[in-house]
Amino acid sequence: MRNQGFSLIELLIAIVIVGILAAIALPAYTSQLRKSSRAEAQSFMTTAAGNQQQYLLNRRAYASLLADLGATVPGDLNGKYTFAVAASNGPPPSFTVTATAVGAQALDACPTLVIDNAGNKTPAACW
Repeated sequence: MRNQGFSLIELLIAIVIVGILAAIALPAYTSQLRKSSRAEAQSFMTTAAGNQQQYLLNRRAYASLLADLGATVPGDLNGKYTFAVAASNGPPPSFTVTATAVGAQALDACPTLVIDNAGNKTPAACW
């Protein structure tokens, strides 16, 4: 009488197939996580740029700190990006908001994102 069940060869083949699928899926998954974090950083930067315009209307100058804008970096971006604001009082006044990827996020296709007072977004391919 033969026992019903899996042979060692069948089990090894199944393990190899799962391993191959995991090797394909994991890089794609981490890439999507990076894209998601980049999109969230872009959203935050766009909000900060809008706040800068309101700050200019109220105070006739751009803010040089995110705290002055009332913009708080979302908690899940703290370990992924550092944000910086550079303001110049002109003439004409101008600003740039820069996000620089850190840690594993630095492996993203777009490790640095910039938006300025004219609405220019660089690198253009990443926005």
